Amino acid sequence: MITLRKSNERGRADLGRLKSYHTFSFASYHDQAHMGFRALRAMNEVCVAAGHGFGRHAHANMEIVSYVLDGTLELKDWMEEGEVVQAGELQRISAGTGISHSEINPSENQSAHFYQVWLLPKVRDVRPSSERRRFDDGEMKNSLRVVASPDGRDGSLSIQQDALLYLSKLESGATLDFAIDAGRYAWLQVLRGSVALNSNHLETGTGAAIENESLLRIDATSDAEIMLFDLA
Repeated sequence: MITLRKSNERGRADLGRLKSYHTFSFASYHDQAHMGFRALRAMNEVCVAAGHGFGRHAHANMEIVSYVLDGTLELKDWMEEGEVVQAGELQRISAGTGISHSEINPSENQSAHFYQVWLLPKVRDVRPSSERRRFDDGEMKNSLRVVASPDGRDGSLSIQQDALLYLSKLESGATLDFAIDAGRYAWLQVLRGSVALNSNHLETGTGAAIENESLLRIDATSDAEIMLFDLA
């Protein structure tokens, strides 16, 4: 079964300098029918104007993965150490016993566009940690590249959850097949472009909850970038 969460049905917050779209209930947006999917708790697409962002705020017992699509994002962590995450890079934070951090677009003239995903951890109250990675575009071209996993396989980010996160950059007309093991679930999020998922059309910003399916066929109907989760 494939259930679409269409782009234009997502929750939206527009503060002028900061615009966000929420696949699941988040902050002031609440929809009891969309509280998450399996370990996924938040799937937020965020655009931040130059010089703006989120001031210091707290998290605990959450796995947070940020993927910058355009621009830059300065993340200052709980140890007051900052790093600038560039377009094409991912950062993972295991909030564990508790952290506070800020997320600011340091550019003077360019907006930042990123996705931030929250996953509930399999193990609570771990020691907080973070890491950052960039993956070669060639590894993602018309193929699925694992970028986060519970064991850090193939140089991926390590997350405290039985979940695998893949990224792919597809050329128009390309096709991917992905097998889902029995008892597993999946979520597909279209970051850019459009795809057909087992003949279901997904445009930019649309996601799909996938259950009781053994094989996914993903056809790029334009140049596209996708995020695919394999979930317990």
